[in-house]
Amino acid sequence: MSAVALDVSAVRRRFSALDRPLAFFDGPGGTQVPDEVIEAIAGYLRQSNANVSGPYETSRRTELLVDEARGAAGGFLGCRPDQVVFGANMTTLNFALTRTIGRELSAGDEIVVTRLDHDANVSPWLELARDLDLVVRFADIRDDTTLDLDDLATHLSDRTRVVAYPWASNAVGTLVDVARVTELAHEAGALAWVDAVHFAPHGPIDVEAIGVDVLICSPYKFFGPHLGVAFARSELLERWRPYKVRPAADEPLGHRFETGTLPHELLAGFVAACEYVSSIGMDAIVGYERELGARFLSGLPESCRLHGLPTMEGRVPTFCFTVEGLTPLEVATRLGERGFAVWRGNYYAVEVMERLGLPEGGVRAGIVHYNTDEEVDALLAELRAL
Repeated sequence: MSAVALDVSAVRRRFSALDRPLAFFDGPGGTQVPDEVIEAIAGYLRQSNANVSGPYETSRRTELLVDEARGAAGGFLGCRPDQVVFGANMTTLNFALTRTIGRELSAGDEIVVTRLDHDANVSPWLELARDLDLVVRFADIRDDTTLDLDDLATHLSDRTRVVAYPWASNAVGTLVDVARVTELAHEAGALAWVDAVHFAPHGPIDVEAIGVDVLICSPYKFFGPHLGVAFARSELLERWRPYKVRPAADEPLGHRFETGTLPHELLAGFVAACEYVSSIGMDAIVGYERELGARFLSGLPESCRLHGLPTMEGRVPTFCFTVEGLTPLEVATRLGERGFAVWRGNYYAVEVMERLGLPEGGVRAGIVHYNTDEEVDALLAELRAL
């Protein structure tokens, strides 16, 4: 896909937040939001703010919004609206859903996680294992940061109940063959449980096509508000007993797992974010980001050591690197002072950093579709000057 397919100047005009002398390469920690998302949030609070189930206009408008948000999530994830669960963020949702499935697990049951994961798809299982005397096994990654599927297969057995894995690494950008891991999990009689937080801004999601059982993501990583969204198969949503207050409704299915009042204004922003992504087109986003990522990789100076795949094959444009003679904190601080927003540390991907032998973590530069050639070139020039 050619970069011509995406008019980045037109894109950037939709983001007031980008109108400043700061180049945002911090998308993996949370993207900026277009003005239409901000306006949708404010518009709801001005015109429709109410709780549901009231016999009056604003309450009915809110009920329609909740339905609209489920529909938007279904369109974004490729599932039915009633298979959607909203929550505070991916981590909170994952703790809630893992706690729920724990009601079906017994001592000695096994969970497989990976060393490529963000800890939000590791620690919930470790805590559940502590409570229920489960066994958590770690599938390793290769030196090039790809998931070792052969090693993963060795950890599967008739005691495996869940295989939890990322679609893309939030630390080094590596993609995982989600369909193949799902197939391996199902062959072992286990659930396929996917963290799609980091993949969501970089590619299309279709849960039916890849056959996963549970998938969780965070709209604030794809140009929306701080929120969490999960998909789970209907069979699971029907079978699991949720933690909820007694008066809470049981329909639609996903609602059973939503505790308390939803953040309705954020749902309005979420709908607008989904509409925004659709208006740009994921094909255009993927093609444009691939070109920018290749530009970054080809220009990375010799003083910088890349930790991850050296081309755009098998990855998203998220790059972890270290700079000779400087700590990640020193690099990120200097870049921040010069107008470049990057992250440093482990980004909660503790297993990845331990596997790579990086006790202080690395520097992370993440590209999304509102970044420009000029920003990438300027970042590379600053790295050469460090």
